Amino acid sequence: MTMFSMNEPTRRAVIAGALALAALPARALTTNEARALIERVTSEINAVINSGRSEAAMYRDFESIFARYADVPTIARSTLGPDARRASSAQLSAFADAFRGYIARKYGRRFRELIGGQVNVTGAGPVKSFYEVDAIADLRGQAPFEVTFLVSDRSGRDLFFDLLIEGISLLRTERTEVGAMLDRRGGNLDALIADLRQAG
Repeated sequence: MTMFSMNEPTRRAVIAGALALAALPARALTTNEARALIERVTSEINAVINSGRSEAAMYRDFESIFARYADVPTIARSTLGPDARRASSAQLSAFADAFRGYIARKYGRRFRELIGGQVNVTGAGPVKSFYEVDAIADLRGQAPFEVTFLVSDRSGRDLFFDLLIEGISLLRTERTEVGAMLDRRGGNLDALIADLRQAG
């Protein structure tokens, strides 16, 4: 008969421990964590806009930031709206990839206006099931504008799922614009994906 020492866990003990951990409530995102996430985002944006790199290099950097800190699959699916339900998993993945580059180029142009300036977080707080993190974009010789990041951990990671520039939602704007692009292509999602890779 095999004997176990007191320090050697039995299979039953391991299973019981795993079940106990599974029963614990998931760790909830806090205001400080949401703010810290966006402080990292704005720090990286500031580094890009003041790097002196070429426009193409800056867009690649913005795309990398978007990929690391934004919930791209959720944003992309929400942008497609009801059309996401008829898309295959391969199409959804391709759309999210094309959409990420499209957004980086489109909004990267807006952030390029900040060359010589910077984005600074000013506050954060809970709103319903997510957090708003507010920032101010200071431009050289121009009036500053407000940027708000909406942050959630629903994906299993702390990520932002929308970006508001002067109160205008990226998600709502792109849902309208991408929906119109899809309509012009007769609902052909593959054609939309191909065009998004060049747009922005």
